[in-house]
Amino acid sequence: MEKEKPLKGKKILITGGPVWVPIDKVRVITNVFGGSLGLVLAKKAAQHGAQVVFLLGPTRIDVPKSLPSNLKIIRFKYFNELLKLMEKEVKNKCDVVIHSAAVPDYIPKNVFNGKIKSGEKELAISFKPTLKIVDLIKKWNFSVFLVKFKLEVGLTKKQLLNVAYKSMIFSKADLMVANKFEDVRGKHKAFILDNNKNIVECEGKEVIAQKLLRKVKELL
Repeated sequence: MEKEKPLKGKKILITGGPVWVPIDKVRVITNVFGGSLGLVLAKKAAQHGAQVVFLLGPTRIDVPKSLPSNLKIIRFKYFNELLKLMEKEVKNKCDVVIHSAAVPDYIPKNVFNGKIKSGEKELAISFKPTLKIVDLIKKWNFSVFLVKFKLEVGLTKKQLLNVAYKSMIFSKADLMVANKFEDVRGKHKAFILDNNKNIVECEGKEVIAQKLLRKVKELL
């Protein structure tokens, strides 16, 4: 039974998909990511017996209408919504957080109250850094097992792993999934790192999810 349900009794919070930041009442800034890996992780974790809460951003990926009773999907759109949801769920004594959502690093200083009119020759928008949600997780619940994701563009494998390891240590994460943007499309290649600099190389979303959850179980 343990082999069939290796994560039975564990509460896992997973985030996935893009996160909007508003410019005005009708316009947002977003990114190109859809949350498909997060969905695969959520389904796999549920199959492994975990009680899963999946926070999913405004994506166009197909979400199954029929879900197992131990998988709950909560939809959100905006950064502030995600922040509140994560704080609530993390403080609610979850065992594991897998934070794969594509969270923006910057947000407009001021959101226009209405709709910005067209016809302007130039439009300047000032930005400020967003709160780093991943760096708050251990403050909300120090005992939680944290999986952080890192995406970079144009780095070598060695450079990617160095950046990812430093980022993992800074956030006090227990595991890091490192990706290059060039490798995300198609088969999706990724590297799973732990605090001892052990590296697991994966290719394909199903394989990444399977190996990541196996590593989580090993280290819990």
